[in-house]
Amino acid sequence: MSTSLQFDFSTRPLVPFACDYPHGAQEPWHSHDCAQLLHTLSGVVRVETGHGHWVVPPSRGVWLPAGTRHRLQMTGNVAARTLFIDPLARADLPSVCQVVQVSALLRELIINALILPERYQAGSREERIYELILDEIRVMGVLPFNLPEPQSAGLLALCRQIQAHPGRIWTTAQAAEQICVSERTLLRHFRQQTGLAFSEWVRRARLMEALSLLAQGQSVIRVALELGYENPGAFSAMFRRTLGVSPSDYFAPNNGEQGIE
Repeated sequence: MSTSLQFDFSTRPLVPFACDYPHGAQEPWHSHDCAQLLHTLSGVVRVETGHGHWVVPPSRGVWLPAGTRHRLQMTGNVAARTLFIDPLARADLPSVCQVVQVSALLRELIINALILPERYQAGSREERIYELILDEIRVMGVLPFNLPEPQSAGLLALCRQIQAHPGRIWTTAQAAEQICVSERTLLRHFRQQTGLAFSEWVRRARLMEALSLLAQGQSVIRVALELGYENPGAFSAMFRRTLGVSPSDYFAPNNGEQGIE
């Protein structure tokens, strides 16, 4: 998606856009004056903003409010189907970045919107489709695929190390020693700055790395061992506990209806 794309919302509330990316493709830092729903039919997209990272698995989506500066990294062959949305289309559109569940209905509406005319009559089928898309966006479920970044230099450096070595077992004692603070101080400051407990942040970092590795076609056994799990069963149990399905089922076609347990 070009950083110079311009959108005209004078005739419709949203503009659909389709783009396929090869493995390893990137989009540099950019922003849009409109809101964006980036939905993936295949592959995994890593989204980075000034506030953290989000990982978008296949059949899910990421919501970016208008003006959000971000960049993208593709893992696997990514088929992206995006909606650029007039921020004034609805008063209650999401106001923060988030990875979202894309229902089968919304997925089909997005695909159908690609062939809709830019201009349409009031009360027409085309108008109802656009309005239904906006209705569906308002009820999207939020998924735990973000890694908020702390503000302090010490905690940020710690987070970078955890992401660089996701297979390492990080205890609070080891992490506190790493940045020369007490465990109590570490836990308090980490939650204050990220909104997550330290253990939850580490678990999410490992899960997001697992999603990227699985999207590249690596086996569940290899991913489990690379991320420090004693056996594939323990990894699969964590995956199912968090996402409601096994790793192999999660990456099966048309799995976007699976929810979080």
